Amino acid sequence: MRMSESCEGVRQPVSFVDKLASSEGFSAMFKEGMTLVEDAAAYLDGQGRDEAKTLPRAVSLAYAAESMRLTTRLMQIASWLLLQRAVNQGEMSRSQAASDRHRVKLSQQELASNPDVFAALPEKLRELAIHSLRLQARVIHLDGLIYAPPSARPTPLKISPVEQQLARLRDAFSAGM
Repeated sequence: MRMSESCEGVRQPVSFVDKLASSEGFSAMFKEGMTLVEDAAAYLDGQGRDEAKTLPRAVSLAYAAESMRLTTRLMQIASWLLLQRAVNQGEMSRSQAASDRHRVKLSQQELASNPDVFAALPEKLRELAIHSLRLQARVIHLDGLIYAPPSARPTPLKISPVEQQLARLRDAFSAGM
């Protein structure tokens, strides 16, 4: 955890959660999520539709189930990313985003098919499903960090008065060098 100086000269931890939504990492995740939504929509409306017509009945049913799960998963991810971007851009506060009215209810969605049937699905659908599962796991993890109740968050480190005095001595001696 990085430390920053407060106005009294006491070092305070920098909140990872407060910096998260405005970070380059979040911007990259946002772009990844929106690109994945677009790629999945283009595939399911085009090449995927054509591929689904050629599948045996059992695999075709699995295709339908996986595509529905994929779509649901991606809509949850996109909603969450758009909500975080709204907070980042000042369109709403973090507490508004956390309210029941706006909060995106994320749920861990696994694959709909068993591994043998999943392996028989078109490669592009499998790639999209696996990519969405990985992104979903990252989003759920981030959501837990951002919206964890205060009692579940790590408490800031308390600097003892002795450590404060030692820091002042270090600063005084390092300034003279």
